[in-house]
Amino acid sequence: MPASVDPEEGSGAEDDEALMRRVAAGDHPAFQALARRHFHRTLLLAERMMGRRVDAEEIAQETFLRIWQHAGRWRPSLGKLNTWLYRVTVNLCLDRLRRPRDLHLDLMEDAEDPGVDTERQVAAQEMSRRVAAAVAELPGRQRAALVLCYHQELTNAEAAEVLAISVWALEALLVRARRTLRSKLKTLGEDLGETR
Repeated sequence: MPASVDPEEGSGAEDDEALMRRVAAGDHPAFQALARRHFHRTLLLAERMMGRRVDAEEIAQETFLRIWQHAGRWRPSLGKLNTWLYRVTVNLCLDRLRRPRDLHLDLMEDAEDPGVDTERQVAAQEMSRRVAAAVAELPGRQRAALVLCYHQELTNAEAAEVLAISVWALEALLVRARRTLRSKLKTLGEDLGETR
């Protein structure tokens, strides 16, 4: 097998169900294989929900700690493992968001692209910061719906399952989230000197 191929992604890789049975029996290598397979997307979900990398890392670690502790509770008949992982992650994020917190958003520094002039780069960073701040101000469940559908690329049915709500309720959350963002960001283009 070529060195660049991850053995967990190859055709002989165990499926999530088999790995979860092994994790439930206390198998550390199976847990490590699941973590390699799912940690990155779990971390991205948490980061988009929380807006801060440090919070996201803590939540992703807590998610996998819970997977280790409660692997025996998961049943394939209840849904895909991704759905369960995302549900645990979203619930941890919502719990953290309910706590009083520092309103400071950590800004992720983008690597400078020498092909982009400084003025455009500053404007792009400001726009990115304002969009992230507007998303961070959304109520937790609206933010979760938005992140699951647009960033995690789940279908509405999958996102609804993660949030344990109906598809109709998810769509209502998305409508409210988009309306709120549109309102908050309406002046963004005007502030940056753009015309519509």
